[in-house]
Order: sequence, then C-alpha cells, then structure tokens
Amino acid sequence: MEMNQLRYAVAVARTGNFSRAAEQCHVSQPSLSQQIQKLEEELGERLFDRMKRQTKLTSHGEAFVRRAIRILEETELALREASDARSLLAGTLTVGVLPTIAPYLLPQTISVFARKYPGVEIVVQEDTTAHLLKHLANYEIDFALASNPIEDSRFEIKELFAEELLLALPPRHPLARQRTIPAAALKGERLIVMREGHCLGDQVLGFCEQRDMKPTISFRSAQLETIHALVAAGLGLSLIPAMAAGLRRPKTLEYRSLQSPRPERTILALWPRQRPLGRAAAAFLDLLPARLGR
Repeated sequence: MEMNQLRYAVAVARTGNFSRAAEQCHVSQPSLSQQIQKLEEELGERLFDRMKRQTKLTSHGEAFVRRAIRILEETELALREASDARSLLAGTLTVGVLPTIAPYLLPQTISVFARKYPGVEIVVQEDTTAHLLKHLANYEIDFALASNPIEDSRFEIKELFAEELLLALPPRHPLARQRTIPAAALKGERLIVMREGHCLGDQVLGFCEQRDMKPTISFRSAQLETIHALVAAGLGLSLIPAMAAGLRRPKTLEYRSLQSPRPERTILALWPRQRPLGRAAAAFLDLLPARLGR
C-alpha cells in the first residue's frame, strides 16, 4: 500500500468521479484507476461501486476512507512539524549541564536564543558529569556542557573556553590584603569544596595535590551558593569558577587570583558521535562564544 493510493481513494470519495479525482491529483485517469484497482486487490475488497455517472463508496470503502483521511492528515502534520524544526520554528532542545555552570552561563544565552527562536522549547537538565554522560549515551539530552577532564570515545568533544578558579575569602581575612596570593599561603587554611561526584571538587583537590598541599577539608556541599555562604560566614576558603564569582552579590566575599600557574577549568560541549548536533543545538552553541565575549 502506497501513500499516493490513499490520496487517490480519498479524492475519488470526495469528488464521486474518477475523472475529477484524476484532475485534482494531477494524474491521468487510467493511472489513477489502475492504482485504485491495485489497492482493492491488495485489500481483497471493493472500495467503490462504479456506476455510469457516479462512483459511490461501498461499506468497506467508507471505513477505509475514514482511516485513510486520518493517516494523510497525520502525515501532513508530521511533515510540517519536521519542516518547522529544520527552520527552528518549533521543537524542543534538551541541554544537560553541570550545576556549577547552569545558573551562571545559561540565563543570558537562553534569553538571546529565545528571542531568535521563540518556537523552540528549551529544557535544562542539571546533573553530575557521570550522569550527563549516561543521559547522552541514551540520547536523552541533545548535548551536554561539562568541564575537563573527559575522555570518552563515544562522544564528540568541543572545547569552548577556559576560566580561572578564583580564591573566595571573607573581606577581613588577612589574605584579602594581597592582590594575588601564592598557593603556598593556603597551607593550614580550611578549604570548602564540592562534594564527591562533582568534578569541580576533584579539580580543586587536584590543584592542591600538584603543589604538594594537603588541605584541611572543613565542609563539602553540592551547591556553589552554599559554599559562598559558608565562606562568607568565615568557615573556610574555596576556589570558585570566575563565572560564579562574576555575579552581582552583596559585598560579603573577596575574590583573588592565585599566582601562576593559576588553577582553571576548561568548559566543554559534548554529544554522541553517532548522532550529530541538530540545528537547534548548533545554533545554541554558536551563541555561547558571543555571550562569553561580552
């Protein structure tokens, strides 16, 4: 059974005449009649009673044409939705992102994207790196925004930018008097880091290990804003991504660069090799460099 056979049957039912149906479908009458006959042979039932001046549906034909009309309408709707998605007039974009990135990087980017493509719905799914990779492998998200290191041959990985990790400390802390702080000055300080499973915590501890530092971990948290609050309360120091430090907030914290080599993290975009980026995902990623440039 072919789609054009369904169209021909519906046209004959609506016009009540093979000649007018052929004109409507822009085919010759013999060709249309032949396709209807093939359809009837495949079904094993007559769809039409052919009279000299009129063609009427049989009872089997009435049931078949009702279903055929629904199939043709659904097909047309599917084609229209696919066309709208290609033109970014409609559709859904699901972005997986680390919670240490989402609230600082995405709001302005989403705002620009929404103005350009108002018909595309954006779903933001925040999770740890391990869970984001699992969602990607299962095609549950379109792409992910994470940070290094990630080495997984299942995914295409694109480096977006590197950002400095800044030392966050209370305004009255003695180290706040210095513009840049040597890493050795952190020895003996209490450190507040992300809890296990969050890559930012691993990055901070890795920075300390590379400099033969064994920090005293005073607190762990799954939320950067909680870490900010703990530092402001004088319960320890922390290394904070520059994008998080750049938010406007009451003057409860100071941020300082550590002396070179400064700690940093690289922000990555990744997606499955077996499923190239869709147009909406590519358009979204194209906006990120402009957002960062500002």
